[in-house]
Parts: sequence; structure tokens; C-alpha cells
Amino acid sequence: MFDFMERLPMATRTVPAAPPKKSVLQALARPPLVGLFAFLIVFVVQGLGHTLMVGMESIFGEAYVLQSAFVLGLAGAVLLFIGMRHDSEVAGTWYGFWAGTLIWSGWVEFSFVWSGNALGVPDLMDTHAAGEIATKAEYLVMMSSIGVCLGVLVPLTLNRETKCNLFVWFQRNLGMRTGKPSRGYERNFAYITCLETIFVTWFCYLALLFIYDEKILGDRHPVTYAIFFFNTIWAFYLLSRLLKMWKVTTAVRYSIPTAIIAFSSYEIAGRWNLWADIWVHPERFGVVLSLLAGALAIAAFLAVRTPTHAKRHLNA
Repeated sequence: MFDFMERLPMATRTVPAAPPKKSVLQALARPPLVGLFAFLIVFVVQGLGHTLMVGMESIFGEAYVLQSAFVLGLAGAVLLFIGMRHDSEVAGTWYGFWAGTLIWSGWVEFSFVWSGNALGVPDLMDTHAAGEIATKAEYLVMMSSIGVCLGVLVPLTLNRETKCNLFVWFQRNLGMRTGKPSRGYERNFAYITCLETIFVTWFCYLALLFIYDEKILGDRHPVTYAIFFFNTIWAFYLLSRLLKMWKVTTAVRYSIPTAIIAFSSYEIAGRWNLWADIWVHPERFGVVLSLLAGALAIAAFLAVRTPTHAKRHLNA
């Protein structure tokens, strides 16, 4: 007895195709992992940035820490130069993120460290935990940069070439358009991502510092609790959108404000002494921080190797 398939003419026979095997990288290129990976990388980098500063101060001491900070920022500038010469959106985006991170940590933050020391600004002590520093001197000095920050924010908001969802919303709903985007305008993704990393970090730092100021609110003020609540909701909302994204580079750029906003809620909760700030105590949490740094390196490597836009290939 012959099977039914055997009795079919050769032209009508069909053999079910074996489903293609999925690699690890292909799995990472699908929601929600593509967005989650980008979010975790940026979030952990925020904490390890504090660890890096503490480590540099411990290793190089006051005599050479500023020189090492200059080299760190210079490395970021070199990465930006390399990234801006890349035509690849993937390479440009990742170069821009790491460039912005190193420039901020090396040149921006340590410039405030230098200013605080030069001006003799004392650390602000925590009134709720004896002997603990609430705000270091460099961050008190950073508050003086609010005017420059707002001055830079204005042209960024009014830029007709912007693709930032928040700026586009302001332009569309508040009558702030300055013209239609230029036709054929090619964005440099390393430049955009580097600028985004630096500015969002700067803006969120200042927002927290002014919230912490006892003359304005203070970290135990009822409004501060409300800000924490709504900021956390905002972070989860942004994360929910991020987890739906297919395109790696878009997810990376979107994860920068998402992770930094989420880290701001983490910072406020830490200010309330809800947990130990592991990032600034490598002598106590060295194993944990080493594991996080190793996981970050692996995650960053996998993210760089992840296909750019898996949905486009799946729909082809």
C-alpha cells in the first residue's frame, strides 16, 4: 500500500521546510530582548561610572587623578572621531554612547571635582545618617551650570532636524516649529548619541541636585516623594515602549533617557538610605561590581553583534 503523498504527481508534492534555526544573536534581535539588553547596558553603566570615579581617585590619588581624567575624556573624544567617520548606524551609535560616557566621566565630572577642590567647597553631610556624605562638593559646584544647561536646551528643542520624541512633541503641540526638516539631511549617529548621552546625564543630575536642595525641596519633602512616584511611572512607561522595539540602534538611543530616568528613581531611593550604594564602595562590593562589569562587557559585545533590524529581514 502506498502512502497518499506517494500517489501525488511529482509537481504537486510539497515537503514542509524545516524551520530555520535561531541563533543567540537572532533571539536577542527580537523584542523584548533587544530593548531590555540596551536598557540594562545603559543602566549599569550609570552605576559603574560612579565606581570608575572612585577607583580613579583611589588608584591615582590627588596628584594624578586629574591627569588620568583628562586621558579618559580624550579617549572618549577619539571614539567620537572614529564613530563620526563611520557610515554604519550601528557602529556610530555605539561609538557615540561610549564616547559620551567617557567624555562625561573624564572631562565633565572631574572638572567639577577640580573646581570644588580649588574653591574649597565642603561636602554636604547627611542629616539623617551621621558621618555620611549626602552630596559631594563637585555636585554642589555642578548646580552652577544650570544656566548653561538651559541655554543649550533651547536650540536643541527648537532644532527642526531633531528626531527626539519629546522635542518633536513640544514643537508640534506648543507652536515651536522653526521649519520643516531639510530634505536629504543625513544624521551623524555618533554625534547624536554622544550629545544625547552627555546632555541627558547632565540634565538629570541637575534635576536631582535642585530637588535635594533644602532651600527648594529637600530629599524628604512630600513633593520629592511625588516626583519619585511619577518619575518611576514615567520610567516604566518608557521601558514598556522600549521593549517593543525591533531596531537595535533605535533601542540604544531610546534606552539612554529611559535608563537614566530610571536610574534617577534609583538614586532618590538610595538617598533615603533604602539600600547601600554599592557603586561607590568597591572595597566592600568588589566581587559584585566585578561580576556586573564582566556581564556588561559580554552584554555590550552581544549587543554590538546583534543584527541591526531583524524585523526587516523577517518580513523580506
